[in-house]
Amino acid sequence: MQFSIVAIFATGAFAAICPTGLYSNPLCCGSGILGVVFLDCEAPKAQVSDSMSFQNACAAVGLQPLCCAAPTADQGIICQMPAGTI
Repeated sequence: MQFSIVAIFATGAFAAICPTGLYSNPLCCGSGILGVVFLDCEAPKAQVSDSMSFQNACAAVGLQPLCCAAPTADQGIICQMPAGTI
């Protein structure tokens, strides 16, 4: 029960950062290949509550914030910049 409540809370927090649907996975990523596949991706290590905190969390580890469709093996597939980031 406690896990469900935490999962719902975390999903709600990320919903403010990335849109629901296809691009719903917030990741901090390195370089991209043709703007489709991004390498060296990881989940934000810091607690993020909005686009700027997401951007700052990724910048702290030298990566860029992205909302991706399918995170697999440290890669982000089909990603876009989250609204409100530079």
